[in-house]
Amino acid sequence: MGTKICFISLGCDKNLIDSEIMLGLIDSEGYIITDDDSEADIIIINSCGFIMDANREAIDRILDAAQRKAEGTCKGIIVTGCMAQRYKDEIFESLPEVDAVVGTSEFVNIGSVIKRLTEGETGVALMGDIDTPLEESISHRRIITTLGGFGYLKIAEGCDSRCTYCTIPSLRGRYRSRHMESLVEEARIMAEQGVKELILIAQDTSLYGRDLYGSSRLHTLLKKLSEIEDICRLRLLYCYPEHIYPELIAEMASNPKVYHYIDMPIQHSEDKILKLMGRKSTKAELKEIIASLREAMPDICIRTTVIAGFPGETEEDFKALCDFLEETGFDRLGVFAYSREEGTPAYKLPMQIDEEVKEQRRDYIMQLQRGISAEICESFVGSVLEVMVEGRLEGEDNVYCGRSYRDCYEIDGYVFFESETELIAGEYYNIRITSASDYDLVGEITEDN
Repeated sequence: MGTKICFISLGCDKNLIDSEIMLGLIDSEGYIITDDDSEADIIIINSCGFIMDANREAIDRILDAAQRKAEGTCKGIIVTGCMAQRYKDEIFESLPEVDAVVGTSEFVNIGSVIKRLTEGETGVALMGDIDTPLEESISHRRIITTLGGFGYLKIAEGCDSRCTYCTIPSLRGRYRSRHMESLVEEARIMAEQGVKELILIAQDTSLYGRDLYGSSRLHTLLKKLSEIEDICRLRLLYCYPEHIYPELIAEMASNPKVYHYIDMPIQHSEDKILKLMGRKSTKAELKEIIASLREAMPDICIRTTVIAGFPGETEEDFKALCDFLEETGFDRLGVFAYSREEGTPAYKLPMQIDEEVKEQRRDYIMQLQRGISAEICESFVGSVLEVMVEGRLEGEDNVYCGRSYRDCYEIDGYVFFESETELIAGEYYNIRITSASDYDLVGEITEDN
């Protein structure tokens, strides 16, 4: 009987793609994949180590796996991903149940690590150069785990920005774009597997191609991906505002396969805080790029993220941020209380803010955004939206949920609607919106489907 592997993927969608690549490698080497950790011989935890909350989640899952090991069902525990890269020595010291740690550039060798563990070896550490060139072809063998016709395409690895709060460059290395031909081939394979909506991701998607081709080429990549017949829609996440450029906006506006949706993390609005963060945009430049996007695409859905309680953020700075968010009216917004991370320049900044104040500011922004979102959602009542069905609502016979161009997989809202006939996940239907909540829409299928 073959070795059974249970894979637990934590953290962001970029990490998820690494997990999918490892699943493909494990499968091709003859190992048996199971989602039941109680029957696994080896448990692999692909960890996130971006902030302390993510580390705590990973530690909890490691302890769960350690319990399986104590019960005798699990023979080995492997920790991969960002936490493994960041805390290799501490993991072995504090969590002796862990048998192997694998860094962010070495996950491609997961099969050899499994083999070493099955042969009785422990204390295995595989930590390579985080700037190592990408092995692009292995992405073509990944096992897609997303549901309902969605799939992520990671177009670059690493980051050249030096935001003072962020550990990513030290964990993932410099920015390295993937070759366009390899990405198009991977997208073709994904389309053959039923993916209809490609979600393009990287640490900074809008910077794609500058290192390979001398200038940003995201607009060219969008054009080439849209030529794949079975890819119906393209969506952009993680576009830094300072790298959004006119050709990209023009391609988004003119290409019918590109959703009028962009995730554009601004992190703050005030120049003083942006400078302390190491961000490259100013408040005036943020306003200019938002205006350019909305002028070219009046219906564009703009998602952003901000950090509340960054060191040095005064009450006046926070009020100005809230005023900016209210004035701008982002369609979607996520907010994080600043997490003080060792090893980052921001860790040593003066005027650190109390945890309670940071959390209060985060909660206030979320309440502010709730009202903004509710008003925007209400404006769609009476309109017709194309919606990709994700599935039937659990516990409801005829109620389905799906996502419009405004709703990215796993991070945004839903469109809910009823259907007496069976609908197929991954298919598109026209839905007339009849009511709205703070973040979601409710509608009915139109007769022209």
